Amino acid sequence: MSRSKFILITGRTTRQGTTIHLGKESEEFVEETSTVEMNEEDMRRNNLQEGDQVILRSAYGSTKVTCKRSDIPQGLVFLAYGLPVSSIMGADTQSIGMPDSKGMEVEIEKYGEN
Repeated sequence: MSRSKFILITGRTTRQGTTIHLGKESEEFVEETSTVEMNEEDMRRNNLQEGDQVILRSAYGSTKVTCKRSDIPQGLVFLAYGLPVSSIMGADTQSIGMPDSKGMEVEIEKYGEN
């Protein structure tokens, strides 16, 4: 699989909110914040299966996450706020105190395929 470009949307999830009390290092929280949601057709086109590990790359860095099928529109991917998404966001806050975290262009490739 070659690298495919997507637009990354970030945000909070219900499961993320209900597992935060267990701690940010808990298995449940880490799993939720390390799972990228993708459109089923995008996954098929990129030869990805649910549960595959992928590398998400932005202009600022890369992170390894797990794929999950979702009803998200084609061309978009979603990742809950957490350490993985923080490692691919830039530090510039444009004077508002929050870095850009919505609408970032990312590349995705299956982990281990170079």
